Amino acid sequence: MLNYFIGYIIIINSYTFYLIYSDKKRARNKKWRIPEKKFFIFSILGGSIGTIASMKIFRHKTKHWYFKYGIPSILIFQILIIYIFYKLKIVLFCV
Repeated sequence: MLNYFIGYIIIINSYTFYLIYSDKKRARNKKWRIPEKKFFIFSILGGSIGTIASMKIFRHKTKHWYFKYGIPSILIFQILIIYIFYKLKIVLFCV
């Protein structure tokens, strides 16, 4: 089960990384942009590390306070939840 979870985390973080890159590229080319809500949805679904990494690498969305503090807050909450589940030995995924 842990392998599926790790695979999921890698995939969703790669996707959120790509979303930020794509939005930055679209902003430079004055094209249609990706809605900010989409970044938050995928961050909540587990892609917060990819969002933070791509924000720093591409210097995109770093001046918006809700990204600057919101995405790291989501990551802290996710780490806290994983820690609680680990300590209580709660299994998240069953096959």
